[in-house]
Amino acid sequence: MPNVKLKGLGVALATPFHADYSVDYNALHKLLDYLLDGGVDYLVALGTTAETPTLSEREQSDIIRFVTDTVRGKVPVIMGVGGNNTVALAEKLRSIDMTGISAVLSVTPYYNKPSQEGLYRHYCTLSEASPLPLILYNVPGRTGVNMTAETTLRIARSCGNIIAIKEASSNLAQAKEIIAGAPEGFSVISGDDAMTLPIIRAGGAGVISVLGNAFPHAFGKMVHHALDNQWTKAEEIEQSFTELIRLLFCDGNPSGVKAMLHLKGLTENVLRLPLVAVSDETREMIKHQLSLVEK
Repeated sequence: MPNVKLKGLGVALATPFHADYSVDYNALHKLLDYLLDGGVDYLVALGTTAETPTLSEREQSDIIRFVTDTVRGKVPVIMGVGGNNTVALAEKLRSIDMTGISAVLSVTPYYNKPSQEGLYRHYCTLSEASPLPLILYNVPGRTGVNMTAETTLRIARSCGNIIAIKEASSNLAQAKEIIAGAPEGFSVISGDDAMTLPIIRAGGAGVISVLGNAFPHAFGKMVHHALDNQWTKAEEIEQSFTELIRLLFCDGNPSGVKAMLHLKGLTENVLRLPLVAVSDETREMIKHQLSLVEK
């Protein structure tokens, strides 16, 4: 099993679309080049920001192959493989081609609202099935269930190939409890751009970022300043992004970041239903904030 240590800036890759809603591979190539040139530490494909629920199985497979072929091992590529049918998900992990993939990110089961015991057994089953290291993903605002620190640590201690958690509960006390009790080799990664510095300050390993799609260089500098304990420099960059991060999510993700990427000339501002573009008002506020940040 590959040894992968994830630290620094990971970017939750957006999926560009043409006006007819087909995947825009030219724009995806342009975005990947932009992120690699910007110095990202790793990429997460087929996550929430990728609008994965609206992508067919064929599209998901094609996107992963395109990403790995374009990146060519320059940085680790993490693949999102999540679901709420444990048996089907385990079978998928056993069968899909993971050439060029360093690890798998798997969100807590959504809609079913499992108990903590159910979450534990779910991840133990995936751990046994996965040929690659696994990263837990706790995002109760989307899934309807919060995986507690106790359950996360129980999983981390029971499953040696589960190497990290993307913690997006916005609960700093919970993140700190996981960090304090984590076994050796298990990392806590912020899943919320606004919580990046507090989680790193507590001992976290960085962030899987949405804003990083648009600002890989600057946001990466902030993350690495924090990891190097250069807090004045990190906080100065963070302050410049505070309002932009708020706008990023006020009309939903990835609507905000797609507006930013469009304004920066990287992609079309197209999302697949049920998601839609940000309001005209939000777009103008984003445009104004971009002008301030990019001065």
